[in-house]
Amino acid sequence: MESEEKNKGFTVQDRRRFSSDGEAKAQEPEEKPAATAGASSSEATAQPAAPHEHQQAPAQPEVNFTTFMVGLSTQALVALGEIPDPASGQNAKDLHAAQQLIDIIGMLREKTRGNLDRDEDSLIEAILFDLRMKYVELARQSAR
Repeated sequence: MESEEKNKGFTVQDRRRFSSDGEAKAQEPEEKPAATAGASSSEATAQPAAPHEHQQAPAQPEVNFTTFMVGLSTQALVALGEIPDPASGQNAKDLHAAQQLIDIIGMLREKTRGNLDRDEDSLIEAILFDLRMKYVELARQSAR
């Protein structure tokens, strides 16, 4: 039994996509592990593959500064009742949450000042202007 454990060992596969020279390697099909000792080949192939091995997740948008800002502004618009809450499908106003999100976007504008490209800077300015105007309008209506 002890000699069986010594013979098991492990296999190392280089899965890097680039060679040491920085050139792309040719894509090779992945080898499936051999059947375990004592199991027949029909037993080894009869097991279904894990569901995530052959299914691809839906493509997600690239996460960058622009998509992050759009996500925050969308959350603020939900809090302002401008668009329905994705969870409930209802429009509900939460001015406190909207104010916090607007303040977070404003803080990010201050902390990133000078580090954004022209498009990112224009986007954050436009988002802040739009959200602040909507907030002020709703706050005035709530005060009446």
